Amino acid sequence: MARAHHKPLFFTDRDFQSFAGAPDPADVTAVAHESAAVLVGAGRTNSDPEVTRRLIALTDEIGLSTLAQLWSGRPAVSLPGAMWRLYTLREWVRRASVEASADYTAGIRHAQVSHAVAGSADPYGPKEIEHLVDRILEGAFTGDFAVALERAAAFCRVVASGRAERAERHDGHDDARADGEARSAALLGDTARDLTKCAAVWRIGSLD
Repeated sequence: MARAHHKPLFFTDRDFQSFAGAPDPADVTAVAHESAAVLVGAGRTNSDPEVTRRLIALTDEIGLSTLAQLWSGRPAVSLPGAMWRLYTLREWVRRASVEASADYTAGIRHAQVSHAVAGSADPYGPKEIEHLVDRILEGAFTGDFAVALERAAAFCRVVASGRAERAERHDGHDDARADGEARSAALLGDTARDLTKCAAVWRIGSLD
C-alpha cells in the first residue's frame, strides 16, 4: 500500500528549483532559511527509514548545485549554512572517497580525540568513510542534531590533519601541490569550527 502521508516530507527537484528561483534578495534569504528548516523538521519528525534514506541522498536526486543556489550564500553559523556544509561534505566524500580515506587514516594519529568523536570504526577504507559520513548526516535527522554537527566537525578535523601531513611531505618537492593541500586543510579546519559553532547555537535554540 502506498504511504501517501509521507510524501510531503520529501522535496522533489521541482520543489527545490522553485525555492531556488526566488528573484528578490530578501525572498532568497527567507526561502533559504525556510527550506532548511522545513527539510530538517521533516526529517526529524519522520519515522520512515526510506524517507530518511532519501533525505541523506538528497543531492543524488537533485544535485548539489540546486542546494548551492539556496544555501551556499548564507552565513556559516545558520541552519542553511550548517546543512550546506553537511551535504557538501557528503558529496566530496562520495566523489573522492579514496582521497578522503587516505587523509582520514593519516590524520588519526594527530587527532585521536576527534577520531573518537567522529565515530569511525576500523577499517577506514573508502566505503567505510562513505558510510560514516552518511551515518553522520542521518544523525541530523534521527538523533541529536548538535551531536551530528560535532561529529561532522570532528571528521573534518581528522581529514584536515591528514591533509596537512600530506602537504608537509610535498613541501620542498612539489611546492604548488603542497600549497594547495595546505590551503585545503585550512579550509577543512574552518568548516570544523563553523560546524562546532552551529552545534553550540543549536543547543541554545538559536540556529535558524
